[in-house]
Amino acid sequence: MIFTDANVNEIIASGKPVVIDFWATWCGPCMAMAPIIEELAKEYEGKAVIGKYNIDEETELASKYRIMSIPTILTFKDGKKTNIRLVGAQSRETLVEKINELIAM
Repeated sequence: MIFTDANVNEIIASGKPVVIDFWATWCGPCMAMAPIIEELAKEYEGKAVIGKYNIDEETELASKYRIMSIPTILTFKDGKKTNIRLVGAQSRETLVEKINELIAM
């Protein structure tokens, strides 16, 4: 899923568990995590909406949540931001743990 300023608020408002990876093409750790995010998006299809938000192409959401460093992962459920926030490169295991925690909320 590619999140944009045009679609992200509607997706969050759906109430489904949402995982947003804030990234940029010039960010090495972001690029290293990209294949993991894509795999997890497929694995959790139907359970959670997982995708990427390019901070160089989109700005509204990054500004709203004061994204200062990337990669940053924010999560949402029931239309609201949760307290799960990951900053910096994360292992697949950590991401799976946090996504499962989000779904269980």
